[in-house]
Amino acid sequence: MDMHVCVFSCVMSVRAAVAGASGYAGGELLRLLLGHPEIEIGAVTGSTSVGCLLGEHQPHLTALAERTIEPTTPEVLAGHDVVYLALPHGASAELAARLPDDVLVVDCGADHRLADPSAWAEFYGGPHAGSWPYGLPELVLADGSRQRERLRGVRRIAVPGCYPTAVSLAMAPGLAAGLLEPEVVVVAASGTSGAGKSLRANLLGSEVMGSMSSYGVGGQHRHTPEMEQNLSAASGGEVQVSFTPTLAPMPRGILATCTARLADRSGAVDSEIVRAVWEKAYIDEPFVVVPPPGRWPRTADTLGANTVHLQVALDPRTRRVIVVAAEDNLTKGTAGAAVQSTNLALGLPEATGLPVTGLAP
Repeated sequence: MDMHVCVFSCVMSVRAAVAGASGYAGGELLRLLLGHPEIEIGAVTGSTSVGCLLGEHQPHLTALAERTIEPTTPEVLAGHDVVYLALPHGASAELAARLPDDVLVVDCGADHRLADPSAWAEFYGGPHAGSWPYGLPELVLADGSRQRERLRGVRRIAVPGCYPTAVSLAMAPGLAAGLLEPEVVVVAASGTSGAGKSLRANLLGSEVMGSMSSYGVGGQHRHTPEMEQNLSAASGGEVQVSFTPTLAPMPRGILATCTARLADRSGAVDSEIVRAVWEKAYIDEPFVVVPPPGRWPRTADTLGANTVHLQVALDPRTRRVIVVAAEDNLTKGTAGAAVQSTNLALGLPEATGLPVTGLAP
């Protein structure tokens, strides 16, 4: 066992800093860490919010309301066992490079998710910072293993994007089993918190309430190459994704409808065979729920929980498999994945401090 794992698994508390504490992802991280029995919250940092009390930006975190938001610098983050970077893309790489190698750095932004520099250049622009171990433990890989085996004992973790979490978990089992053709179509709706906390006219309540809209149409959304990277790792070959995101009039949650044709054209594959692939893939995964047939996922059932709910069906006329996935974009889609991956990296039980019960209605 890695010496770091031994050390961290034997101590009572791990000290963690959260950079970007005034944002939605940072606030969700702090909410989860407050319930984590092995992690003590250290510095909370920001940029434009420096000097403010955290309670001014995260009034629901009453236990931390009197904490002062400090500058996001290597000096402030020094002395912590874990540093969470809940920062915009492009802001994490330089800061992370100035943190010691023995500190566990968990990047909730996009800077270290993509392995292909050309994909980074096309969808994000600027220099590619390299890729880190990818923090989606349940991801089924083509060799039969899971991504969690690549997270144990590491000191750098790239947290997945919220859309790729839902889509990857939805489609990976079918691709890994050779059941599906490698062309996936996704239409997904997200709550407004997925766009961050910055003020934008199109995210004002009067613009969003009672209305839905599409964006990033025509393969423009930055999460597209991340989905393709994950699903190609599951398939063992190149997978293409056509992705259309929509904005829904709700604060949080993602509902993704994902489809792909059956690879088998003989008609021998029926709905029971299809369903069995997903049930087998996730039978031992506490954070991936496959409800009984006919019960379709709802975003409300995942709010505040580190879970993805998946339902699978076969359209016998078109021979397409449909998987609908629901998750909370801030919990399992961001902060929950960060904490889950932290547990694996530190040698703690994977589910420590993570809720599985959603809020409904």
